[in-house]
Amino acid sequence: MVKIQKNSNGSRHRMKAGDFEADSKDILVTATSIFHCLIVTWAPFLDTIAVETMLGKEAWHEACQMKGIDIKLTPLAVRMLLKCTSHVRGELKTKMRSLTRSFFGFRSSDLREVIRDNRDLAESLKDGSSFVFKDWTAKTGIYKTELLQDGINVMWFANRSDEGIVHNKYFNPMPIKVIALTLTAIECCIDEWLQGIKEDIKFTAATYGSVYQTHLSSLQRFDERTAPYKLLERICDNLHDMARCVSL
Repeated sequence: MVKIQKNSNGSRHRMKAGDFEADSKDILVTATSIFHCLIVTWAPFLDTIAVETMLGKEAWHEACQMKGIDIKLTPLAVRMLLKCTSHVRGELKTKMRSLTRSFFGFRSSDLREVIRDNRDLAESLKDGSSFVFKDWTAKTGIYKTELLQDGINVMWFANRSDEGIVHNKYFNPMPIKVIALTLTAIECCIDEWLQGIKEDIKFTAATYGSVYQTHLSSLQRFDERTAPYKLLERICDNLHDMARCVSL
């Protein structure tokens, strides 16, 4: 399955997809894409290696079925898949950073008044999670902020070959865990402006796992309280449908 395991001097080198034979490489690339989808739709902030490994095995099995090839999953392939867990969160955070900045109007400057405005804006957006509303000042249109839609579009529906299209079954309707994860990434980006000057804050499970759980719980409570009207169901359907339209 693996072509190379050591460098010419005998030392081990970091394995990558190109080090696998053609069929195995094809499966690994597909499984990695599926694994990305499983992480964000099932367990964005994994707490156990067992769950992570289970999702990796599921991704590999589905990739084999898609390609019509049965290739054994090796420990090395598992390790390569598991490296994706933090990478996918980091990619989301990177994409949300510029979107969040321009959407809310944060500005980079050494001017005292600009720093104060950035700080006040960040604090007001954080107050009662105002940023989840379409109108964050009046706090109306909960979970209808355009920034949420923009983030989903850019991260999973950027084009016809993106994961939201290729593996659409994971995103139709939009899972509340994806919504909670995207909101958590937005909050992390807002946190970077709390001092008035942009800081670099890592989007780690240790720091933002509990924030994610708070957003997830809030979404679940909202769903329970508005169940007769199916409001969250309609929001999830709309997020998916709008994202799909943009990518196509």
